[in-house]
Amino acid sequence: MSTKSPYELSEKTITTVKSTVPVLAEHGEAITTHFYKRMFADHPELKNIFNMTNQKAGRQPRALANAVYAAAQHIDDLTAILPTVNQIAEKHRSLQVKPEHYPIVGKYLLIAIKEVLGDAATDDIMQAWEEAYGAIAHAFIQVEEKKYEQAVAQDGGWSGYRNFKIAKKVKESAVITSFYLEPEDGKKITSYHPGQYITVQINMPHSEYTHLRQYSLSDAPGKGYYRISVKREEAGPGRPEGVVSSYLHDQLEEGAVLPVTAPAGDFYLNEENHEPLVLISGGVGLTPMMSMLNRMVHQNSDRDVYFVHAAHNQEVHAFKDEVADFVKESPSVQAKVVYSTPGTEDSAYDREGRIDLPWLKSVVPYDAEFYFCGPEGFMREVHSSLKEWGVPDEQIHYEFFGPELSLH
Repeated sequence: MSTKSPYELSEKTITTVKSTVPVLAEHGEAITTHFYKRMFADHPELKNIFNMTNQKAGRQPRALANAVYAAAQHIDDLTAILPTVNQIAEKHRSLQVKPEHYPIVGKYLLIAIKEVLGDAATDDIMQAWEEAYGAIAHAFIQVEEKKYEQAVAQDGGWSGYRNFKIAKKVKESAVITSFYLEPEDGKKITSYHPGQYITVQINMPHSEYTHLRQYSLSDAPGKGYYRISVKREEAGPGRPEGVVSSYLHDQLEEGAVLPVTAPAGDFYLNEENHEPLVLISGGVGLTPMMSMLNRMVHQNSDRDVYFVHAAHNQEVHAFKDEVADFVKESPSVQAKVVYSTPGTEDSAYDREGRIDLPWLKSVVPYDAEFYFCGPEGFMREVHSSLKEWGVPDEQIHYEFFGPELSLH
């Protein structure tokens, strides 16, 4: 990734952009919130791409503010944020974000900076940010172009959306249902890395816009279908109801057709590593972990796997029987269950409460590869525990569902 021609930035531009870093730290979320409001007002068609639930919850503006802040910090060497660029580019390819979208985003980001900062946004600052955005957009477009090419070039790959039918619908718990998706054309589908996701396009009756959602694949690759396992998102304090998850659960039955993009994502199992594997999940965060676990079992791997799952109780605990069968089938797999609020009938669990470091130390090895996923608070606790334990960064892997936030 390079900012060289046609976007080689001058020293003045670099210095000016870097001088705005403290301002972005203070006003970044206000800028990005205003940006989305203005952009959607003038370009409502972009609501077909963006997750409006994340907009209402404020997650998308926070994630964009983090990305803009990081870009400003490293504007003199964008290779420093290559992991972030790669992760966002994977999401963009999956959502079919194209080069023609970038000028629109740039226009409204600059408008938001000017309108939020007022007189503090001098002509020099605005000109520097216009040039910087060109470099940043160029870098993203370059990376995404290669990802579009790779998605098509893979055996069984495709461009854009491809129709899949719901071959099977299985209720996994009181709140999670699995959908087995098979290609409508009956042709081969591309494989994927355990941990990756697909984007599903939902066209709901009486809804003005298309809804796009990214769901982790929850089974091993190479089976001729994609399995996604979707949690019904109930409304709660500061959290709107998941209109798409409710529609999937309540309205779509076997035989329904869903447009899907090819698998994507940079959070996936490193199968070249043979160190013990620790998979930690909370709630529906177990979906990518189930893909990893399935992969290990179906490959008859002798790699030690420790599967640790936290849920409220047995009623909402998905894949309980499937994991138990894996433990019986494979001597290298161990599983532990943590219930925060077990019911009076619940018995098959190993700990009541939360996952904490002393307990984690007692059930999994230190010298291992750690993968974890779940609600934001859960992930912060797990990450904090692993860092307190001294686990090196290169052994820690995680993914947020939805816009990327930061655990640091």
